[in-house]
Order: sequence, then structure tokens, then C-alpha cells
Amino acid sequence: MTQIATVERIIDRNRAVISVPRKSACGHDCEECAGCGISGSAVEAVAENPIGAKPGQKVVVESSTKKMLGIVTLVYTTPVVLFLLGYLIMVALSASVAIQYTIAIAGFTLGIVIAILYDRRLRAQGGLTFTIVRLF
Repeated sequence: MTQIATVERIIDRNRAVISVPRKSACGHDCEECAGCGISGSAVEAVAENPIGAKPGQKVVVESSTKKMLGIVTLVYTTPVVLFLLGYLIMVALSASVAIQYTIAIAGFTLGIVIAILYDRRLRAQGGLTFTIVRLF
């Protein structure tokens, strides 16, 4: 996956801190919508800098699409799968609708907790790896 970023500062000869604009489903075309009131924010990340980009330059960065899809799959599907699993198991074991929904919601909550813990672990290990491929 390629994105446009800004080099914020140089860490060492081969690495730099970049600022990557956060994307959303709406595309933040606020002139057309103005519905959410949120302006685009940026995420700072460490990137490999084989081209020697300097602070302030706009660059094109690449990240692993396979790893990104794995993260997205985990974060979005785990809570839903655990919700459905909890509900279906309780349908087979209990006639009480209240218990079925309680366990389903507990499964969903567990899925959210798993996603948060995975996110923290990923950040501690360095998160996604970016590589600066060229100047923009």
C-alpha cells in the first residue's frame, strides 16, 4: 500500500519519522459534506529512509499490504465472530433470550479487548513498517 507522507525528522542515517495523514471512509471532502466536523489527523511513524529524504519533504511511502489486511481482518472480524459464536452456542444451550444476548455481548466485548491488546502489542513491536520509496 502506498501513501503520501511528510518527513518530520531524521532519526539516523537509514530511518526517519514521517507524518502520514489518516484516511477515512468519507475521504474528508468537507466542502461537499461538512457533516462530521472532523479535520484530517495525522499519524507519526518510523520509516526506512534509503533515499535520504530530508525533514519537510513530501515523500511516497510503502507498507506491507498483506500485514495491513491481516490487521484490518483481526480488528473488524474478531468482535463480530465472537458475538455470533457466543450467541449461537447459547442458543443451543439455553432457552433464555436474555442469557443468549448477554453472552453474545460479552463475546463482542472480548473481541474488542483482543483487538486493543493486539494493537498495543503491535505498537510496542514497531507497528507497521514503512519504506520511503521516492520524493513526491
